[in-house]
Amino acid sequence: MTTLAVVSAGLGQPSSTRLLADRLAAATSGALPDVTVETIDLRDHAHAMVDATLTGFPSGTFRAAVETVTDADGLIAVTPIFNASYNGLFKTFFDVLEDGALDGTPVLLGATGGTARHSLAIDHAMRPLFAYLRASAAPTGVYAASEDWGSGETALPDRITRAGTELAALMSARPAPPKPGPYDAPVPFEELLARR
Repeated sequence: MTTLAVVSAGLGQPSSTRLLADRLAAATSGALPDVTVETIDLRDHAHAMVDATLTGFPSGTFRAAVETVTDADGLIAVTPIFNASYNGLFKTFFDVLEDGALDGTPVLLGATGGTARHSLAIDHAMRPLFAYLRASAAPTGVYAASEDWGSGETALPDRITRAGTELAALMSARPAPPKPGPYDAPVPFEELLARR
């Protein structure tokens, strides 16, 4: 079973960020057979993220959210754009992840904003973040401005379909994780002594 994690950093309920995340997930899962989609709304974990930043480790339901993302076969990451970049919730979540947690993970980048002027935030802010995390970003990022939602004249549905298809292809091409070897989980010495 293939798993797709979806991270939405929208602040409101309902949220255009979550709406975009859901549409990207639908486009990706439509191009992949037998996929399970798990969505994480970061606003539900805001306090736990701050705690994890201060203590150095996630706990409770936030820990489960982190494990969902780090164990997934692919990731969709969507944020609203504030001051020409991703919001604080989005950055805090990815700051909490352990080094190497997203190595090689296929990721689709999405963003929302009030105006098309911020559409380059995906390329100048989000792509460098995921390059640093050593994730494998899909070529097409999807930005949705306010005017993209109500008009039939927009190319947003085509961009969503193209990006979802690209992520599905990256996920399908990703090699399976190596099977554990006989020395990957050794028996603790104390347990060996107890067997005598």
